[in-house]
Amino acid sequence: MSTLKNDLLLRTLKGEKVERPPVWMMRQAGRYLPEYMVLREKYGFFERCQTPELACEITLQPVDIIGVDAAILFSDILVVPQAMGLEVQLIESKGPILPNPIKSIEDLARVKVPDVNETLPYVFDAIKLIKQELNGRVPLIGFAGAPWTLLCYMVQGKGSKTFDEAKIFCYTQPETAHRLLQMITDTTIAYLQKQIEAGADVVQIFDSWGGLLGPADFEEFSLKYIRQIVRAVKDMAPVIVFAKGAWHSLEAMSATGATALGIDWCITAQMARQLAGPDIVLQGNFDPAKLLSPIPVIKKEVKQMLTAFGGQKHIANLGHGILPNVPVDHARAFVDTVKEFEKERTVIEA
Repeated sequence: MSTLKNDLLLRTLKGEKVERPPVWMMRQAGRYLPEYMVLREKYGFFERCQTPELACEITLQPVDIIGVDAAILFSDILVVPQAMGLEVQLIESKGPILPNPIKSIEDLARVKVPDVNETLPYVFDAIKLIKQELNGRVPLIGFAGAPWTLLCYMVQGKGSKTFDEAKIFCYTQPETAHRLLQMITDTTIAYLQKQIEAGADVVQIFDSWGGLLGPADFEEFSLKYIRQIVRAVKDMAPVIVFAKGAWHSLEAMSATGATALGIDWCITAQMARQLAGPDIVLQGNFDPAKLLSPIPVIKKEVKQMLTAFGGQKHIANLGHGILPNVPVDHARAFVDTVKEFEKERTVIEA
């Protein structure tokens, strides 16, 4: 195992004092990079996920092209419902379709808690290959979707802004919902543990739709299960929990034992710190749409973000995934501004 040449992310996650915040971007491996689009023309989405050589190449692209401080595995949260027995189709620029969604207790017979070694081996093979190719340049982040977010797709059968059907399912068939959530949780624990064994240095749990639930329901249908996952993997590797829009529960998320919490742009650094407490690392929270601003504006706004977080216990990131229409030089300006932050501060302090 090669030692890491750039361990800024891991040192930050350990709570050590660092020269500058580490920087990476959610969804950095993919759709805004011309090099990725070349592969997208040739191979289908799940073909790219399930071919370790392709997943490796795509994972490494932003490290080479943009110079981020961490690689994140190229995959998709919906490989888990797929492994559990549901058909998942990914239609380019339309999003995911699950043709036979879960609607009742009878439908649970079609879902299983799989042996992840049999259903998801391509992910672990990709991680091993990526670690080999990275050769210690930067750490690798593995990930999974939070059980609530996966339930949303498994019940709704497609993407949605509100996931009303998923919520109604939880409110009208709570026992069935909890059984499904527990099955997803058990699968996810095994999946993340194997990712770490294969070489992931850090794992992130994405609760993309956590913000659709009020605080009590977030506890009931999401956090209860995230807590189990964090407990099961936190001694193996640092865990980042990102529940978009669920800032009302930052204090409760902080108490899960997670190492870091991702936040979106709808909350200030100061308020997030107040809610999450002084010890946890915060990750975020640049609005991805702002990467379409002129480069001087991006630089100015990134500096403001870094200053607001105070330079420590902070991972510079976006508040959600990078948009497909962001020019590569704008993404690079985001990363470079974070990297230059240390030099600028040194000059000011001197």
